[in-house]
Amino acid sequence: MKQIILVRHGKSSWEYDVSDKDRPLKERGIRDAGLVSKKFAENKLPIDFAFSSPANRALHTSMIVLRNIGFDLDNFQVKEALYDFSGNSVANFVHSLDNSHQTVMIFGHNYAFTTLANTWGDQYIDNVPTSGLVRIKFNVDRWDKVAKGTSETVIFPKHLK
Repeated sequence: MKQIILVRHGKSSWEYDVSDKDRPLKERGIRDAGLVSKKFAENKLPIDFAFSSPANRALHTSMIVLRNIGFDLDNFQVKEALYDFSGNSVANFVHSLDNSHQTVMIFGHNYAFTTLANTWGDQYIDNVPTSGLVRIKFNVDRWDKVAKGTSETVIFPKHLK
């Protein structure tokens, strides 16, 4: 069985004159990532590996979440393929994951994550909001076989306020 945990980056700021990749989180993004990760930590779900888009807002979100769940950063990598908004590059990345990993957490962007949550999961989600988390379980033993699964956990900041 394989599981993917998609986490959209926290709310970012448009206040600075920087490139898209360099946009930072807003205070709300930091706060919401903390709320969602503390709720998710209650599951005590073992995660084999975590990956993030190289965008500042995704990386910052990943550090907040991974720290709050007590994740070992030796099992973390930044991947350019996750700086994707359509979902095609993320899907290809997931299909090429090492099969020794059972559960993987990925930090990235919309519309990619809403598209994939709806393509892979069995619960329609209108929009994965900033700091939103969706865990999908697949009854397969290889990542290249990931197709339709079961939406197991959905945690959005608005559920926690």
